[in-house]
Amino acid sequence: MIDAELDAILAVHAPMLRDLQGVGTDVASWLLVTAGDNPERVTSEAKFAALVGVSPIPASSGKTSRHRLSRAGDRQANKSIRHVVLVRMRWDSRTRAYVARRRQEGKSTKEIMRCPNTARYG
Repeated sequence: MIDAELDAILAVHAPMLRDLQGVGTDVASWLLVTAGDNPERVTSEAKFAALVGVSPIPASSGKTSRHRLSRAGDRQANKSIRHVVLVRMRWDSRTRAYVARRRQEGKSTKEIMRCPNTARYG
């Protein structure tokens, strides 16, 4: 019953969000709650990424280029983004091609998920 009500709200306020692969009622709801609670902080894509804790933090040394996990941000929204990435890594052909290319570069799954473009272009 609650899912049906949330679906109706999402259909009115964010119809295109539910069309994205890996985005269901729960994920879309949490992302909208996070954005709605912090409208002054969501003025760009980079600021939204920092808000939900998915902006990669450079952790490079020497010739190694790495990114570490951000511990900041809305943890529930971060969990929602992670869910989208995992679903896309399993089912989306573009994301699977991206993951295969990154694996050939020697990156682990965690490193691939932390790469700046995994969720966006994946």
